[in-house]
Amino acid sequence: MGFFNKLFGKKQKEDLNQGLEKTKQSFFGKISKAIAGKSKVDDEVLDDLEDILVQADVGVDTTIKIIKRIEDRVAKDKYVTTKELNGILKDEIVQLLALNNSGNKVTYDIPDTHKPHVILVVGVNGSGKTTSIGKLAHQFTQRGHKVVLGAADTFRAAAVDQLKIWSERVGCGFYAKGMYTDPAAVAYETTRYAVDNGYDICIIDTSGRLQNNKQLMLELNKIKKAVDKCLPGAPHEVMLVLDSSIGQNAFSQATGFTKAADVTCMTMTKLDGTAKGGVVIGISDQFKIPIKYIGVGEGIDHLQVFDKREFVESFFEGSKLA
Repeated sequence: MGFFNKLFGKKQKEDLNQGLEKTKQSFFGKISKAIAGKSKVDDEVLDDLEDILVQADVGVDTTIKIIKRIEDRVAKDKYVTTKELNGILKDEIVQLLALNNSGNKVTYDIPDTHKPHVILVVGVNGSGKTTSIGKLAHQFTQRGHKVVLGAADTFRAAAVDQLKIWSERVGCGFYAKGMYTDPAAVAYETTRYAVDNGYDICIIDTSGRLQNNKQLMLELNKIKKAVDKCLPGAPHEVMLVLDSSIGQNAFSQATGFTKAADVTCMTMTKLDGTAKGGVVIGISDQFKIPIKYIGVGEGIDHLQVFDKREFVESFFEGSKLA
């Protein structure tokens, strides 16, 4: 069984629980207040639950799906108590995510059909993009892979230095041409460097850009073409990094980047610093692109593989509705 396919270890589980703590306190606190003094799940309870899900940045479309599923269950069972709401809500979210993502089987082991495996990482400034690259490189090197990082984020002050520091901390390769150089040229040359030096994995950082900046988004296509020119079929993954703490703006960013950049997977960061963790549920449901990783803390080991069931289990763990 591959490293990434092992069951969550005790520390990983604790990190995930802690990372979701702010969201759990806010979410279940509001539900407990909404159902105080009520014995059954009625229209008023469902209306309150709908508002709470939206406030948790689950997203309107996903919230409507969840409420509809609970309404159907209430209608079928005729009488559902508020004490049962916790388990029902948990079951319906698990089933909804499984239903919407059944075709997105995610594998975390690097294919042996090509070498190097090239990952292009995109996202806006401040999303945790470069930090996630460093943490991902750490995971790969821990598994024995030879990794090189490419600094194609050439327009942000200190971005190149930041990535170099991560490469030194992780103990992996590094390629850069300095500030204000052509990002596509850096991406091409990083890929060539990876090929020539027998690297297993090549992770390329790109300049942060807003999803509504057409010119910058078009530049991503130029970078992709440059990488493909060097190594036909690459990049093999285009990873979008999203900041969970921005809530609904994450949906806007995901929409813009998936239209412009052929995104193949996502990473959701900063779950530990927000009460908006419900956005992970909405993003996972609304986009037919798998979330591969979630960030649950600042430590180098705090980038975790996203397992939908484990996420929901942790989200509901310890929650009690009276």
